[in-house]
Amino acid sequence: MTQDDVKVFVDTDLRGARFDRATLAGAVMRGVDVSGLDIDAPWLAETALLVNGVDVVPLVEAELNRRFPGRELRQATDPADLRAAWAAVERAWAAAVDRVLAMPEGTVDVSIDGEWTFAQTLRHLVFAADAWLGKAVLRLPQPFHPLGQSHVEYETDGFDMSVFTTERPTFETVLRVRAERQAMVRDFLATVTPELLAGSRPSAWWPEYIVSVLHCLHVIIGEEWQHLRFALRDLDAQG
Repeated sequence: MTQDDVKVFVDTDLRGARFDRATLAGAVMRGVDVSGLDIDAPWLAETALLVNGVDVVPLVEAELNRRFPGRELRQATDPADLRAAWAAVERAWAAAVDRVLAMPEGTVDVSIDGEWTFAQTLRHLVFAADAWLGKAVLRLPQPFHPLGQSHVEYETDGFDMSVFTTERPTFETVLRVRAERQAMVRDFLATVTPELLAGSRPSAWWPEYIVSVLHCLHVIIGEEWQHLRFALRDLDAQG
């Protein structure tokens, strides 16, 4: 992008505007009213965000770690810490499931602002475990459970979307399959070694990119924490 391509907004009223899957990377705001501004940037930890000259990313990360005990271990590198990281994820999700089960019937199927429902979120985490552990690490011939909730952009050459069901399963079924995938990750971590963590694998979606087994586990754990935050945010919106 050249300087001539830069969009400049002067004395522009953007109150109530919504940006979904948009990029504001490198955007500069001066003399702006940001009261009530709500930003959700899942990859914030990988960059910087300056507010009045202060990088607020470390502050945000520290607060998220305070709210979600164990989240600080999501980039753990040794087997013992990875097991602790996964145990923390499981505890946090167990509390979230208990919360949603105590809410009015149908809560698990409510979508807020077009986002995935609670049930769909759990189905996506089944998919994430299948992709990054079952496919990438374990190299299973058919790693995907039909109940998994995939991203449509993953429909690429060599990826058969027909393996996924078009039916909406009961929440009891979702919980059962989710528990199976949680156990799959737990069992893998129970015996993983530093040598295996350092092993190389083709990326789950871009086989031309070679990543470590540890990277694959970091993706799974990262997905767990991000989607837990999304799920709790949307449960809060339901009251």
